[in-house]
Amino acid sequence: MIDLTGKSALVTGASRGIGKAVAVRLATQGADVAFSYRGNEAAAAATAGEIEALGRRALAVQADVTDPEAADGLVKTVLEAFGKIDILVNNAGITRDDLIMRMSVEAFREVVETNLFGAFYMTKAVTRPMLKAKAGRIINMTSVSGQAGQTGQANYSASKAGLIGLTKATARELASRSITCNAVAPGFVLTELTKDLPEALQAQITAATPLGRFGTTEEIANAVAFLASDEAAFITGQVLAVDGGLVMM
Repeated sequence: MIDLTGKSALVTGASRGIGKAVAVRLATQGADVAFSYRGNEAAAAATAGEIEALGRRALAVQADVTDPEAADGLVKTVLEAFGKIDILVNNAGITRDDLIMRMSVEAFREVVETNLFGAFYMTKAVTRPMLKAKAGRIINMTSVSGQAGQTGQANYSASKAGLIGLTKATARELASRSITCNAVAPGFVLTELTKDLPEALQAQITAATPLGRFGTTEEIANAVAFLASDEAAFITGQVLAVDGGLVMM
């Protein structure tokens, strides 16, 4: 069984969806969990309540990861509260879908700044304390869109593909201090966003997925918990696809 007792984790963008599932799963395995949220205070309070109900410490911090100073401040706040950060999960992400010829420069920039720059700022901020501790787990949330590309998602696909490159570079740089960096690439997952997809599109996605269904947020969280654990100590620079076989590389 995965045991994260005594560990402290920081998850970005965890007020709902995959981020919330990850935060709760890490707490279930014994970790104290801090997380950031952008604006939904009620949802953040609900996530914190679920973590505390498991007997773990929870810390919800409003922060915009696209601001490098806010990323630094978030890490400092968590270090003051928990004393250390053993696990960083870069989950915060947005979409602004459109075809390339119609996509605004702002929509491209905003998605890349949140999904890729945000992960870089957070990784940079935790590097020094993790190097001092000579231990750490960094897990980046990429996507099948970053592996195979997706129509109408040039910005999202580019940001998630960039995240794979960032994962591998980080893994190489930090490996000498026993810090690992891996990525999880979810396929189509049942969340508030995907449940509103047209039925025809849902059927098309299901048909293209060898396991014949959407994934769950809990299944993504399972993969993150594994990569955060001692069991994954010899795994670094990898992309773990949790996609029902949608993208086989």
